[in-house]
Amino acid sequence: MRPTGKLHLGNYMGALANWVKLQDDYECYFVIVDWHALTTDYADTSQIVGNIKEVALDWLGAGLDPDRCVMFLQSKVNDHARLHLLLSMITPLGWLERVPTYKEQMENLAHKDLTTYGFLGYPLLQAADILLYQPRFVPVGQDQVAHVELTREIARRFNHFYKLDGREVLPEPQVLLTPSPKLPGTDGRKMSKSYGNTIQLTDSEAEVRQKLKTMVTDPARIRRSDPGDPDLCPVGDLHKVFSTPEKLAEVYEGCRSAGIGCIQCKGWAADALVQILAPIQERRAKYTKAQAVEIIEAGSIRAQHRAAQTMREIDAAMQMLID
Repeated sequence: MRPTGKLHLGNYMGALANWVKLQDDYECYFVIVDWHALTTDYADTSQIVGNIKEVALDWLGAGLDPDRCVMFLQSKVNDHARLHLLLSMITPLGWLERVPTYKEQMENLAHKDLTTYGFLGYPLLQAADILLYQPRFVPVGQDQVAHVELTREIARRFNHFYKLDGREVLPEPQVLLTPSPKLPGTDGRKMSKSYGNTIQLTDSEAEVRQKLKTMVTDPARIRRSDPGDPDLCPVGDLHKVFSTPEKLAEVYEGCRSAGIGCIQCKGWAADALVQILAPIQERRAKYTKAQAVEIIEAGSIRAQHRAAQTMREIDAAMQMLID
């Protein structure tokens, strides 16, 4: 994850909740990619260090356990940069230019100058982040599948040119698709920091309830007596993700019959969100920022040892080892 600030429910449901489950079944490496933050925020780096600490605390609050996974910082493992450089020598320019999110972000972030080598090359740095640990799987949502496919192509091209004693060094990792439910922000669009419509994992109960009070609803339901449709309402989408089946049935019945108003429906959604957030915030409160930094630094040492193993094989395969 890029350190762009405190995490929100979209981050949690889109990735983090799944990561917590994966650490019981796989040897997992989770990285805060601070160099990636520079690809769009290079002009103002003042918030990056603070954001790293907040993301680390949010990870711990969500349930990532440093005894069951490796949590580390990209810039603490210099081999990420070295592998990125080596892979850049063999990666065709056209492969980077066709990445779907490249043009999409150029348009969405038109107020920033993204005509930089770093921004064009961020998918390649992402591929290096992945391949450095020779993984079998990469847990991503549907919107990141194209990035993993690029990583597979780069690994395939590397293996075509270089082998170590006749074997391939870089595996072609498979996508481990993360179920990513539709999670709207308070304005009805996708929950995103850039839209300013998020519910953060650290929001208090009062903040959650206040944000939901202003949340958009079914546009066809203008008056309290008008029936609505939860399938056309962003608040209904929240209920589908966080409410119990019994409560969801009440929402459908009450909304479609106009038996409940939007204020009551939003209150029920807030109840469900608070129940999800409370244990996350309790775990988070057990750690100080200093403790979070210690955990990330210890994880970075573990990651560096694993990365060095891969780089030894890469150097040998490329016949760049000097005895």
